[in-house]
Amino acid sequence: MNPIVTLLLGMAIVIGMIVVLRIGAFLSLITAAMVVSLLTAGDWATNVAGVATAFGETAGKIGIVIAAATIIGKCLMESGAAERIVRTILNWLGVKQGALALLSSGFLLSIPVFFDTVFYLLVPLARSMYQRTGVGYTRYLVAIAAGAVITHTLVPPTPGPLLMADIFGVDLATMMLAGLAVGIPCGLLGLAFAYWIDGKVEIPMRPMPGSDEIPEFEEHQLPSLFAAILPIILPVILIAGVAFGKPFFQPEGSTIEPVLAWKIFLIFGDKNVAMLLSAFVALAVYFKQHRPALSQLSLITENALKSGGVIILITSAGGAFGAMLRQAEVGDAVNALFVGQSASHVLLLMCIGYGLAFLLKIAQGSGTVAMITAAPMLAAMLPQADQLSIHPVYMAMSVGFGSLGISWMNDSGFWVFSQMGGLTEWETLRTWTVLLTLISVFGFSLTCLLATVYPAI
Repeated sequence: MNPIVTLLLGMAIVIGMIVVLRIGAFLSLITAAMVVSLLTAGDWATNVAGVATAFGETAGKIGIVIAAATIIGKCLMESGAAERIVRTILNWLGVKQGALALLSSGFLLSIPVFFDTVFYLLVPLARSMYQRTGVGYTRYLVAIAAGAVITHTLVPPTPGPLLMADIFGVDLATMMLAGLAVGIPCGLLGLAFAYWIDGKVEIPMRPMPGSDEIPEFEEHQLPSLFAAILPIILPVILIAGVAFGKPFFQPEGSTIEPVLAWKIFLIFGDKNVAMLLSAFVALAVYFKQHRPALSQLSLITENALKSGGVIILITSAGGAFGAMLRQAEVGDAVNALFVGQSASHVLLLMCIGYGLAFLLKIAQGSGTVAMITAAPMLAAMLPQADQLSIHPVYMAMSVGFGSLGISWMNDSGFWVFSQMGGLTEWETLRTWTVLLTLISVFGFSLTCLLATVYPAI
């Protein structure tokens, strides 16, 4: 079958099963991968078996990282480390800069912790600041959302960015640093919008539904700032350290044996080892603060891994779908349409990736599913890495910003913002929905600009 038709059929299966039949992302992606494999040249039995192989390869690349990230996030919340970080930022910036403090807290905490958990943690602080100042409730809520959605969308080890880094062949250090660099101006835009909309939409502070998911702590129960932030920054330092140190200690083409210290650092700078080490640090912080029974420590780990297991299944299914699209030679077929138009071709592919993720977000609501679904489709259209005129991280960020899309009633984040903030649906559309759309469009525009000015990074 023509590769373009195969691509369109695969897209139709995924979107149809998720949006129309309301079947989960895992079954939808695996089914699409199976169908695409059967439409690919070669022995059917071999092709279908290749789906499981591709699924396992993806799980091998991202499984440990995601599992460790869920443990880190759970321990940050249970140990009081997340609250220590928030209180410290508030003390540094003061209540007058409360919106900036909440945005910064959300920006930092959403790297290892899922968006809804971060929002649950920070909303009570927003309410407390409003009670003290009497102004800015809308501003505080929007600032929290702006900071949290950006790193959740762009910075590993959250599942979407992690899988995109793997699919597009971007090392984690580059994905982290690029996500943080582009995320900062997007965060400033979100802060500016928070101040502007605060003067346009007056939202009263209504009663908030109770939640027992986030424990409350006294000051003496919180860990030190160093202990609280260490599980977050440790993997960043180790993984980025390998990327930056390699040109000095292991130059390309060199036949000199690297020193022992560098060999050891390479072990700890491996993404799996770095994240696993950080998970143990997070568990140690929790144990030091609360001295739980070993059974309680085990229970926290098990609960974290339950949610991580679902995420690993979905992301691995997305990887298998992408592998089957590449096997169907979709990339060669798409690139054949743009022979001799390399510059415009690359920008067009970025627009395709952004548009796919944008439409998937509108259709089924989940930004993570939009990323996991759109990324392998776009990757299947790309030429070989050495023939791509820009760094592939720009492709990943295009999909990421597209996955913010237009968030409305089919997005769980919409209801988290609405219910925890005490907003009506119309108020949520005017604040949350507009915020994510602005960040999506601005972030993608900035990505295109950077891809034009600094194509190779």
